[in-house]
Amino acid sequence: MKIITIEGKEKGNIELPSQFNEEIRPDIIKRAFYAINRRQPYGASPEAGKRSSAVLSRRRKNYRGSYGHGISRVPRKIMSRSGARFNWVGAFAPGTVGGRRAHPPKAEKIWEKKINKKERRKAIRSAISATIQVEIVKARGHIVPNNYPLILENKIESLSKTKDIKDILEKIGLKGELERAGIKNVRAGRGKSRGRKYQRRKGPLIVVGNECELMKGVRNISGIDIVKVNNLNAGLLAPGANPGRLTLWTESAIDKMKNEKLFW
Repeated sequence: MKIITIEGKEKGNIELPSQFNEEIRPDIIKRAFYAINRRQPYGASPEAGKRSSAVLSRRRKNYRGSYGHGISRVPRKIMSRSGARFNWVGAFAPGTVGGRRAHPPKAEKIWEKKINKKERRKAIRSAISATIQVEIVKARGHIVPNNYPLILENKIESLSKTKDIKDILEKIGLKGELERAGIKNVRAGRGKSRGRKYQRRKGPLIVVGNECELMKGVRNISGIDIVKVNNLNAGLLAPGANPGRLTLWTESAIDKMKNEKLFW
């Protein structure tokens, strides 16, 4: 794999570790993606729909019972009465106004999806392998430069200014991809009023070896994510469970993955 300098020129070649040779398994990637998702538990109050004064007597000859009146035997609350004649309305039972739900969502439900450790690692290796397959990356919607896939030299990790980083990314042929990642659409449908007004594109992922200045400088570029190589997961490598994200690796990230045998 060729190494590209911060001037956009070729510097040399580097041998990729075995993680890049993994078979691409979209099914396992999808399982790993859903396993790292987070969901807020929700549910109805245990007392919801049960706070009415409705009662139901199933005793015969009870003056307040529903036997013999030609009406269904549901709990009823009394609005007014005259002797043994009642003006009442159904309550409490499912199907009545203000009644409880038959099977409401339970707050104690466990939403977590578990995945085996080896399966998760295989999913990450599979997603890593997909990042260097040009056809898969293009199929995901990325605008791929002609020299892709490529490795960035370590000097880029010392940059902290967003303007300088943006210039370098444009030099290596990612101008079109940055423009695509900067697009922000207003979502169609009800999601607009539920905190999801805008839709944004996922741009390149930059993988570095260790904590560096580059991690601060990239934060202000729309659509770009940056991560240390040992913190990689299926959500970053395959957003939406779709493998093939355009990924830029630094030399130190490749070396660390190889030397520490990450994700095996």
